[in-house]
Amino acid sequence: MRRPVTAITRQVSASINNCELSFHARQPIDVAKAMAQHKAYEDCLAGLGVRIVSLPAEPELPDAVFVEDPAVVVDEVAVISIMGAPSRRPEASSLAEALSHYRPIKFLVEPATLDGGDVLRAGRFIFVGLSQRTNQEGIAQSSDMFRVYDYQVQSVEVRGCLHLKSACSYIGHDTVLVNRSLIDAERFRGFELVDVPDEEPAAANALLVQDVVIIPASFPKTRALLEQRGFRVQTIDLSELQKAEAGVTCTSIIFNHGATAVEDRGV
Repeated sequence: MRRPVTAITRQVSASINNCELSFHARQPIDVAKAMAQHKAYEDCLAGLGVRIVSLPAEPELPDAVFVEDPAVVVDEVAVISIMGAPSRRPEASSLAEALSHYRPIKFLVEPATLDGGDVLRAGRFIFVGLSQRTNQEGIAQSSDMFRVYDYQVQSVEVRGCLHLKSACSYIGHDTVLVNRSLIDAERFRGFELVDVPDEEPAAANALLVQDVVIIPASFPKTRALLEQRGFRVQTIDLSELQKAEAGVTCTSIIFNHGATAVEDRGV
């Protein structure tokens, strides 16, 4: 029997065109279309049986829709981060309040920086990316917090992309979808690795919900590859949000509702 799953999301801010960008050239974002795509994303999750907790937009915080980054949630605790981009740090307070209804809360302290997009969980394994947004102190503090609950924590250096989960994602069945040019894939020894097609280098960000792998519709070769390997795949259009360096994991925090222990390697 599947456990109830909850996703915290946040509505798109009208100011999203002022978002932080590190690796993409700035392009105009159609705000109304971005809002519609975000609603379709929430509907996709709801259609898979996920309970949606939607927070209101933060008008003055253009990146606030990307709720993955201010917090990392495992079954035992929610860790509230200090994000690498100072402009984004005010996003954390309302998210901590929302998460306090579901988990005990712990906070990183300066000089740590960490973005949730740099944290990849696969059951009792947690991989934390060393990136432009996450520093060594962020890795050290978060690792100490996770190890209390018997997680095995491994750091992974990230190069040429925003976050660890820009370069790899856990997709179930002991398998990681990966772009090896962006990380040291040897860190994932013991997992089966599926390489994204060369034509779709940004396709490594995927979201596992129950037994379905969600990817952007802009990566048809990756979808075909995964389906050939027996994965159930669902695609969504994120074209406007992708202009803000988004992937499918960025706009939700998904966790087992009321869980006290990890029993599988997916959400």
